[in-house]
Amino acid sequence: MAILARPNKKMIVLGIETSCDETGVALYNTTAWEEGKPAFQGILGQGLHSQIAMHRDYGGVVPELASRDHIRRVLPLLDESLAQSELKLSDIDAVAFTQGPGLAGALLVGSAFAKSLAQGLNLPSIGVHHLEGHLLSPLLGQTVPQFPFIALLVSGGHTQLMKVSGIGQYQLLGETLDDAAGEAFDKTAKLLGLDYPGGAAISRLAEQGRSGIFDLPKPMLHSGDLDFSFSGLKTAVLNQVKKFAEKNITEAQEIKQFHADLARSFVDSLVAVLVSKSEKALKQTGCKHLVLAGGVGANLQLRSALNEKAKRNGFEVHYPPLELCTDNGVMIAFAGALRLLAENNGSSKSGAFDIKPRWDLASNNLK
Repeated sequence: MAILARPNKKMIVLGIETSCDETGVALYNTTAWEEGKPAFQGILGQGLHSQIAMHRDYGGVVPELASRDHIRRVLPLLDESLAQSELKLSDIDAVAFTQGPGLAGALLVGSAFAKSLAQGLNLPSIGVHHLEGHLLSPLLGQTVPQFPFIALLVSGGHTQLMKVSGIGQYQLLGETLDDAAGEAFDKTAKLLGLDYPGGAAISRLAEQGRSGIFDLPKPMLHSGDLDFSFSGLKTAVLNQVKKFAEKNITEAQEIKQFHADLARSFVDSLVAVLVSKSEKALKQTGCKHLVLAGGVGANLQLRSALNEKAKRNGFEVHYPPLELCTDNGVMIAFAGALRLLAENNGSSKSGAFDIKPRWDLASNNLK
């Protein structure tokens, strides 16, 4: 099927993200991309609401609450994005939305809203893979990776290494066999008495810790493949917490230092695995560019380790802007726009809701 959006004209794409606990809406103008300008210049307006405060009391995302909150937020965020961009609904040329993977109810909210809006405005709509949004978001940064590149996707529920040969050309090289890096961060944070979500809290605490105090495992570091496993690392942290509890130590400063040192050892072990596997993927494929994307991509220790390794070994590492590391509407609008510019892109004017809570990225490659 050929492109449905208007050809030979700037195309303004509305992006809607509702896969989990952030509601994101954004407007993207393809002119910047088509004219070879920095891609971030195409961002016209965006609105984002995080549900972290709502879910914190439960220690994790409550799907039903997440879905209801998306319903409340998506329309005001659309109004906010339109106001920022000084556009009207009639200026939009296409609608992109997160089709999966994610929480079924949350995805359904975004799909229903996007499809209904597109049908009411007689516009094409396109479902975007959530991870495609993340792995293309570094193209919106100041330095742009050259195809082909390796993408390290590290988010709450995903840890994957992908070879990206072009838009819609993805090959899975390795993935986590159990807990993803983000899940390991959250579970370790809970063991150390930190609030949800745990990634940023663990990173801050680790800055106060000393390296090498605990000999935590680096799971699958020498496995010979590009897969990951972080459940054992989480269990090792639990064992250290239990051992410390048996000492009945009550001095606050000593407890604080124990937590900081353990957080540092946890981060050091996890980062060592991610960096080693990424470097191995680059060597195996011959790629010279690495992209780090996903929520854990904001981790300062991981960025520092990758930058150091890149300097020593002659490859380049690229990141999305920090504000685009977490789930957001910009990455969906941008990924949707790049899909819409391609032939056989899967866009549609059908009003049927179609979500994919579980969805293999490579199965969505452009033909």
